[in-house]
Amino acid sequence: MKKSGIGGRVASHAIALLIGALLAFGTLKVMSSQAETLSLAPSKSSPENSVEDTNVTAQNTGSARFSTNFVASAIAKTGPAVVRIDTERTVIRRVDPFFDDPFFRQFFGDRFGQQQQQPRERQVRGQGSGFITDKSGIILTNAHVVSGADRVIVTLRDGREFEGTVKGTDEVTDLAVVQIDPQGSDLPIAPLGNSSQVQVGDWAIAVGNPVGLNNTVTLGIISTLERSSAQVGIPDKRVEFLQTDAAINPGNSGGPLLDQNGEVIGINTAIRADATGIGFAIPIDKAKELKDILAAGREVPHPYVGVQMITLTPEIAQQNNNDPNSPLIIPEVDGVLVIRVLPNTPAQRAGIRRGDVIVDVDGTAINSANQLQTVVENSGLNQSLKFKIIRGDQQLQLDVQTAQLASDS
Repeated sequence: MKKSGIGGRVASHAIALLIGALLAFGTLKVMSSQAETLSLAPSKSSPENSVEDTNVTAQNTGSARFSTNFVASAIAKTGPAVVRIDTERTVIRRVDPFFDDPFFRQFFGDRFGQQQQQPRERQVRGQGSGFITDKSGIILTNAHVVSGADRVIVTLRDGREFEGTVKGTDEVTDLAVVQIDPQGSDLPIAPLGNSSQVQVGDWAIAVGNPVGLNNTVTLGIISTLERSSAQVGIPDKRVEFLQTDAAINPGNSGGPLLDQNGEVIGINTAIRADATGIGFAIPIDKAKELKDILAAGREVPHPYVGVQMITLTPEIAQQNNNDPNSPLIIPEVDGVLVIRVLPNTPAQRAGIRRGDVIVDVDGTAINSANQLQTVVENSGLNQSLKFKIIRGDQQLQLDVQTAQLASDS
């Protein structure tokens, strides 16, 4: 009985081990099946899904269809419409006319004569990017890519070259339109997206020709929205930029920033020289607003009042007021401090003075210089704005008539 009992217990134990092994094997099989299932359905939003991997998967399933990742799909959709823009401009070297005096050259030798014989004009070449927006040959790019160019050559990805004509530039937003004549040939078009729907963390694909390396694609995300031009380091512009960590380099300027669907959400424009992985793009919605104006060769309206200003906070004002060498006492409030009034401007005509603090415009509280610039920009030309100003211990209300910002301002 003991043997039988022991044998029964051994048999029971062996059966239990066998069942456990079978269960374990079954569990491993289920996990393997899940892994195989996952490999057949790669996420379209993952940049790690390579074309090679998905092609192998398609072959294993017996399908004749080859899938790609979202970056490859986006580039296939929009890449052919991205162009290289080569420019030539003439730069005149200024030579002191005093060197032309034979009396001067007689006493100071041929050294200056040789300098005088050097060409006074030289050709400067530049390169940037752009993208075609319609079949008629309209191309969007940056103003700084084509401004002042004597000649513009547009090269498509397929190798076709066209002479380009600069139809219009706007230095304030750094936008430009170039026209090419398709001469009856078919042109690829870049679909324009909606930058107002972009969110922080969305995919961002930069396309262009950085440092002469044509058809370069880089991938990143949208790092932040509405980055002011002052924060970017170009305070003379009036743009709230998209910030991205997709690599942008010289030559990328004017090229498109795409979303994961291959639609243009921005125009690559600027980088920070003191940083790595920080680039900026003009939102495509701003470009869509101005494209037709520039294509028609008209000047883009930019209202201005004519002050140089900084954002003021109570803390900044206190630091100033505690300095015994400060030239003036500043009201300890939130607002915009006027540090200079430009001559012959609406601000001067309205009576604004250096040291004034602008706290309200047409009933809207003003808390930053960027906000004031936006309010003025959106007001329109020749509009009367009511500025509430603190000057010392006085509160004033001044009527300021907006005017057109000159293109050379």
